[in-house]
Amino acid sequence: MNHRDKLLQNFGRRVRDARLARGLTQEQLAALAGFDRTYVSLVERGKRNLSLLNIYQLASSLGNQPEDLVREL
Repeated sequence: MNHRDKLLQNFGRRVRDARLARGLTQEQLAALAGFDRTYVSLVERGKRNLSLLNIYQLASSLGNQPEDLVREL
């Protein structure tokens, strides 16, 4: 596995952990963030390379700051 893939998987794990800590389903997070559920699934599995705006939108929907999701990746 290359560095890029590890980075995306680690980020996805943080999103999933934050979602579960808030007691949200993927569907609920997607609705809050204005995304499709399949997009959230792809992010959590490390299959999507997000834009800065989408990182911000996900973090806001989770009640976090964007840096909380990317710190020390």
